[in-house]
Amino acid sequence: MKIEIWSDVACPWCYIGKRRFEAALSTFEHRDAVEVKWRSYQLDPGLPEHYDGTELDYLSSRKGMPRQQVSQMFDHVEQQAKGEGLNYRFDSVVVANSFTAHRLIHCAAAHGKQDEAKERLLSDHFEHGKDIGSRAYLTSLALDLGIGTDEVEELLTTDKYADDVRFDFEEGRSLGISGVPFFVIDRKFGLSGAQPVGTFTAALTQAWQEANPLVLVNSADGDACGPDGCPV
Repeated sequence: MKIEIWSDVACPWCYIGKRRFEAALSTFEHRDAVEVKWRSYQLDPGLPEHYDGTELDYLSSRKGMPRQQVSQMFDHVEQQAKGEGLNYRFDSVVVANSFTAHRLIHCAAAHGKQDEAKERLLSDHFEHGKDIGSRAYLTSLALDLGIGTDEVEELLTTDKYADDVRFDFEEGRSLGISGVPFFVIDRKFGLSGAQPVGTFTAALTQAWQEANPLVLVNSADGDACGPDGCPV
């Protein structure tokens, strides 16, 4: 069973959704047969590589939201994150364009480290105030992931994996995805947003049952007991 997750590393609900999905997957009976693939999405492709201001400044000015409303939203999201064991610090978030970070995730996927890269980027962005648009930070992260120096240099000095990122954008649009996180199971089931764990569990179960229906192999019914008793 294949699960594709469209997500942006600059999306606070994407990290919360990741945790809730992981909780559901950890108790799923067939989890070893599940392939998870992270797909790229950008909430604001037009964001400068570096934004000179805080997350509060960005949302209130660029998005036209009242500062008080943004502060209340931060409080709500922080509480939801805390419920998943995450420690969001919106006052320390560095606002930056996430395109190169998405290219790094694709590069990490080629090394079997896609989920690890996604986890680090989300945590560093929302919990540790790291600049996900910084070449120095991305270099350090790539090296931590075991990606070679030459490959890191190529990634950060060329447009390698840019087409892969843009392909994810286009494919997401073709599927009607207009917000993230968005979970697609076997290209048949879609879940929008950071759903409760129980919703993810139910979706995994239903998708598995539809992909692996029970087939009766006996040509005739054998003796069996039912609500009215057993045959004599």
